[in-house]
Amino acid sequence: MPLDTAPAPRSAERSRKTKETDITVRLDLDGTGRADVATGIGFLDHMLEGFAKHALFDLYVRCDGDLHIDGHHTTEDVGIVMGLALKKALGDMGGITRFGHAYVPMDETLSRASVDVSGRPYLIWKVEFTRDKIGEMDTELFREWFHAFATNAGLTCHVECLYGLNNHHVVESAFKALARACKIAVTPEPRLGGAPASTKGSLGS
Repeated sequence: MPLDTAPAPRSAERSRKTKETDITVRLDLDGTGRADVATGIGFLDHMLEGFAKHALFDLYVRCDGDLHIDGHHTTEDVGIVMGLALKKALGDMGGITRFGHAYVPMDETLSRASVDVSGRPYLIWKVEFTRDKIGEMDTELFREWFHAFATNAGLTCHVECLYGLNNHHVVESAFKALARACKIAVTPEPRLGGAPASTKGSLGS
């Protein structure tokens, strides 16, 4: 499916416009990892392209943000809209595996992400940087994206860099680990027969 056409099953489009950003996201959970991303922040584009590739999601992002101020609103708001798109694409979350985790190495770095598609948002972020910027992007903004994405998608999300030296490798392995964990968590489990993977009989708040 072209990234600019009507939604397919397990796909969604969400838009959000404020005085700070104007964002449209299209997300297909059963894609092939294609990405068409333009946020105005080159390094963020690079991370989101990697996220799509390793989650096997098809992802379209357009953001017009107030980058003349800084990258904060763009980064956080893109996370918000991507999270909303994921939540919408999952519907009632029936029949999905629900839990996913992944370890991703990148040269000297090893990161781990664990995800519960529970409808109960929470982020544990144990990732540290030794530089203030990577490219033109402030390193403190990476947590803002992860927090916004997890909160709006309804994910319990634990992300850790177990060890690493190169800051680029640290954050890239974190995005890729999240991608792989999400891929596993949203994969349908046929034995559930469409029912939610919960003893309560439902997922969500």
